[in-house]
Amino acid sequence: MIVLDGSEGEGGGQVLRSALSLSLITGQAFRLEKVRAKRKPAGLKAQHLTCVQGAAKLGDATVEGDAIGSHTVTFYPKATKTGAFAFHVGTAGSTNLLLHCLAYPLALAGGGSLTLTGGSHVIASPSFDYVSRVWAPLVRRWGLAVKLKLELAGFFPEGGGRLWAEIAPVGPGDGLELKERPVIDRLVVRSVVGGLPIDVAHRQGDTARRALNELGVPVELDVESLPVAHSRGAAVLVTAESKGQTVAGFSSLGERRVPAEEVGRLAAREARAWLRGEGALDEHAGDQVLLPMGLAAAGLLGTTRSSHFKAHVVSDHLTTHARVLEAFLPIRVTISGDVVDVSAR
Repeated sequence: MIVLDGSEGEGGGQVLRSALSLSLITGQAFRLEKVRAKRKPAGLKAQHLTCVQGAAKLGDATVEGDAIGSHTVTFYPKATKTGAFAFHVGTAGSTNLLLHCLAYPLALAGGGSLTLTGGSHVIASPSFDYVSRVWAPLVRRWGLAVKLKLELAGFFPEGGGRLWAEIAPVGPGDGLELKERPVIDRLVVRSVVGGLPIDVAHRQGDTARRALNELGVPVELDVESLPVAHSRGAAVLVTAESKGQTVAGFSSLGERRVPAEEVGRLAAREARAWLRGEGALDEHAGDQVLLPMGLAAAGLLGTTRSSHFKAHVVSDHLTTHARVLEAFLPIRVTISGDVVDVSAR
């Protein structure tokens, strides 16, 4: 039984999601105490409970503490199943975080599909655009091939979106060696709305593009109106590419009474801050690639392979995630300054 303390590090839901993924992958049971201790209110919320229930269904697991508000969760997995699964995350619970939790266990088991309903563009979570245009291309480097379709967008707070993901069995991959940032040769501004006039998307997208034009890198604008059921919202994603590969993304989410121009300006501001630094990946991508890096270093993706990258920010999310990986896998995560190295122990 692996025992984890949810009050350490960032103290949020990531410890739980990472532990669920790794438990399904390795077959090791775990107990997480002080769940989300640094959040108010602490304990399981609806979207975290859906992650527990989804992982339990995939792994035919026995669970203790699977209730709203629970401060301790104990998870005993069996064999992870393949097939088609459907989960409802809640009104605007993040479908994308649930996808992160279940994708690798399902791929390593042999593949399958996920239909997830809830929020596609919500606060404190990667948007669908980020997942499809940054996360998915990055994890493909470790052999995780995910085909994604947003059938309905679900904006915070109403939600009501629907995401479909087809996850192939894990295949060959080259991993990641990025101790230096590659030369960025293109920026793409993706501006979307759902249930709002397309003019809103043009206004926020044009603002972001103008703010980025002076950087000396070609900037392209992609504007789209997304289908929705009953939510309304807007979002901007700026992606940075090198030789056709996306290496970073920067998002902003529209809010009531916030001008469209400010939404575009915020995404551009984050992209400019990253471009002024030296990190090879953006802050969130650096955290998200730790899981496949750990699996590769443990030999679970074929040949045992070390990986490393130069981080934009060494965040509490990243260091907390590293400790969870070391608890489940025979690996070592070393952070020297801003260089993150994951190798076999």
